[in-house]
Amino acid sequence: MVHGGAGNIRPEIEAEARAGVERALARGWAILEAGGSAMDACQQAIIDMEDNPVFDAGIGAHLNRDGKPQLDAILMDGRSLQSGAVGAVERIRNPIVVARRILEKGEHSFLAGTGAELFAVENGIPLCEPEDLVTAYERQRWATRASETAAQGTVGAVALDAAGNLGAGTSTGGTFFKHPGRIGDSPIIGCGCYADNESAAVSSTGHGESIMKVVMAKAAADLVAAGQDAQTAAEAAIKLLSRRTTGKGGLIVVDRLGRVGASHSTAHMTWAAKRATL
Repeated sequence: MVHGGAGNIRPEIEAEARAGVERALARGWAILEAGGSAMDACQQAIIDMEDNPVFDAGIGAHLNRDGKPQLDAILMDGRSLQSGAVGAVERIRNPIVVARRILEKGEHSFLAGTGAELFAVENGIPLCEPEDLVTAYERQRWATRASETAAQGTVGAVALDAAGNLGAGTSTGGTFFKHPGRIGDSPIIGCGCYADNESAAVSSTGHGESIMKVVMAKAAADLVAAGQDAQTAAEAAIKLLSRRTTGKGGLIVVDRLGRVGASHSTAHMTWAAKRATL
């Protein structure tokens, strides 16, 4: 199951956003179908969306107040509860790849800024120029301060593999014209992402400062652990967000039994899902 963000969407990119999540879903599904892991499927689906300039992740990410992209990403393994995350990186084309490397090789679980970029270099992941991540549309939008309220774009993926392991990941460029150094919910464990084989895998999107207040991804997983199915848990988590904060958002969930759920309080959320035929 994948998503391309919750919020508003420009009519001229709606079809491409839909096609983009479908392509990412197909890339992730091919890995699962071949017997691959949930982690590999989530990572590949997110790479596909980071490379698609229609989304606020990787290439085409929103620019901050200084006119720079600063990217965040996280990947979490439901089997071990290991996670890896990066925040505020400016020279990483695919932040989810560095997040995966941190999960597997790092002594820490979250690295930010130049430290995360140094870790990438030390682990053979090349850096790019910040301008390589900037599209003409985002540059023009920044130059004219043409903000779109709650524009969508954060991407995420959740998966259950044939071995019964869950994985989840989220990647984003954050909010438009954000303060330099701002890190939202996306790379925060339990907020923008959570995965636990005993409950569910979750990826969140929306107003990060609000999502962090209710630890939304973990809230949804806990509801599954308490006996709710994925769809019921997704809807309850969004109700919690709406009741306790002024922000809006969305999330996707796959539970340990392979049931899927999606819910959002925003005007729009692009998502797609596929299950094995039993």
